[in-house]
Amino acid sequence: MTDLRQQLQGLWLPLVTPFRDGRLDERSLRQLTRHYAREAVDGFILGATSGEGMTLKGAELERLVAAVREELAACRRNIPIVLGLSGADTARLKESLDETADWPIDGYLIASPYYLRPSQRGLLAHFEALAEHAAWPIVLYNIPYRTGVNLTNQTLLRLADHPNIVGLKDCSANREQSIALLRDKPDHFRVLTGEDAHTHEALSDGADGAILLSAHIETATFAAIQTELKRGNADTALARWQEVSELTRLLFAEPSPAPAKYWLWRCGLIDSPEVRLPMVEIGSELAATLDRELARRLEKSAREESSVAPRPDGHMAAPFMQT
Repeated sequence: MTDLRQQLQGLWLPLVTPFRDGRLDERSLRQLTRHYAREAVDGFILGATSGEGMTLKGAELERLVAAVREELAACRRNIPIVLGLSGADTARLKESLDETADWPIDGYLIASPYYLRPSQRGLLAHFEALAEHAAWPIVLYNIPYRTGVNLTNQTLLRLADHPNIVGLKDCSANREQSIALLRDKPDHFRVLTGEDAHTHEALSDGADGAILLSAHIETATFAAIQTELKRGNADTALARWQEVSELTRLLFAEPSPAPAKYWLWRCGLIDSPEVRLPMVEIGSELAATLDRELARRLEKSAREESSVAPRPDGHMAAPFMQT
């Protein structure tokens, strides 16, 4: 396992969970893992929002983690795996921490309790109790438009002092709050944006990295945005962002991760675009829009690389998505 406090930066992928006929599609999962193990990805998030973790049974979640770790080992890629957990019952979450303590992971991504809308004192006590109990470091997940409660900076800064809380996935959707946190946080506490549509903005403001569903597509371009910013090449970073900014809108035009799964299926990276209820597959209008965008990127890649081999199975395939 890796030292998550040191590794929590750069581009992280909240990996989608492939399904086929209602079951975990392990063949597609392993193919996805091999593909992204060759990309500029610094870590994986498994079983969180993009991975439809709330629909996964315990045995499926355990198999998901094991299969990804096995494929990473086979690829000789030692990148960290963080497991997504969520819930509104502190005691039940502590049980989940116990159940997963010996899994081959490097940490947890834990969202604020949903629906109950606890006070800031309640949130502080909740996360401190989990941090004291967890065998692995915790990354906080602040996403108030899903949970109904915002982790204020005052609370976050207190939690940042806990030795087993190492960072934050920031989806506060409040740039002023995010900038203030980046200014005031201790150096050892890492803040990664989770807002795909505001990636360039957050990285320009000084975020330590990004956790992006959109990075399933054009992974190298998303990675290059932060690389260029670190090099001081602001204009180049902006140009790279402009190559993918529209993509972030399309991939969230219907509830995520259905649009991304459709794209990955059309590219042949997964065998089905299936999602689990209450999520549903995308409608025909968005499917046609994504097909046009995929074809446009395919043509662009063909012009740049001068050769694109057709796939025998009828799926579209572009050089940037080959496995």
